[in-house]
Amino acid sequence: MSSDPASIESLHVLYQSDDYIIVDKHWDIRIDSKMWYEKQTVQMQLQHHFPLLADPSTYYGFRFCHQLDFSTSGALCVALNKAAAGRAYRCFKDRTVTKAYLALLRGWVKIEKQTLDFAIGKNAMEGKTHMMCTEGTEGCENPKPCQTELIVLEFGVYDGDPVTKVLLQPLTGRTHQLRVHCSAIGHPIVGDFTYSLGADDSPYRMMLHAYLLHIPLEPQHLLVTAGDPFVPAVDPKWVSQHSLRTLNATIESILEQRKTKEKEREVAKREEERRKKSKQPRIEEQSEEQRRACQEWLSEWAGD
Repeated sequence: MSSDPASIESLHVLYQSDDYIIVDKHWDIRIDSKMWYEKQTVQMQLQHHFPLLADPSTYYGFRFCHQLDFSTSGALCVALNKAAAGRAYRCFKDRTVTKAYLALLRGWVKIEKQTLDFAIGKNAMEGKTHMMCTEGTEGCENPKPCQTELIVLEFGVYDGDPVTKVLLQPLTGRTHQLRVHCSAIGHPIVGDFTYSLGADDSPYRMMLHAYLLHIPLEPQHLLVTAGDPFVPAVDPKWVSQHSLRTLNATIESILEQRKTKEKEREVAKREEERRKKSKQPRIEEQSEEQRRACQEWLSEWAGD
């Protein structure tokens, strides 16, 4: 990932198999578009680099398993056939996918680890219908529960202003969730033009990056990381002054927690199956007992 604008040629592939391609999406590029004037999209990049893999039976030629905002960079999974898309979709639907994003936030975040718990809905205010908002704000319609885990990694400055480098883990999947949650705690994402109402326009991009993507497919899980773009080598305006924890150690901890949750789900699944099996004999015994009672009643009735 560089500070250069996107181009049709600038497609970085993180992973490729017969069923999936995972790319490191560039900042400020749409995944797909029906607008004739959109000359650069991830869809067009894929068609340029992999013309033989495009599926003519789909509108865009490729099946995107999830979404990333126009301004967000990072790991994006693309299915190469309908069956693969279905398997990935079930993982997203069942919320077994693990995602983690890197971000630079305005100001210094005081609470090192916290869960951001704000319901998010659509903004119905005139001129803001393209935005989302938190429950209780004026014009907020149909808010739904949303949670994001925030972990502080580093404190520093961006172009002389105080910023915090954080890792964000969405536990739900609402539109603009990370951007709205960070803004709600008074630490908007650096370069977020939309949720700063146009005020934060000096950075060359919005500093939000999909770093980790884990999809628990069978028989082989997909696990990729898209390199950290928020380093001085890429953008010298970012200067780290104090590190609380390393990115690698934090990711390892998240993956360990994921393994623990998977084991808990497996145990719960086996327990549920055992419980259902243990109920089955009792049901059969009750049914047999009912049949005997019915036969006795019929015999008595016939005797009368």
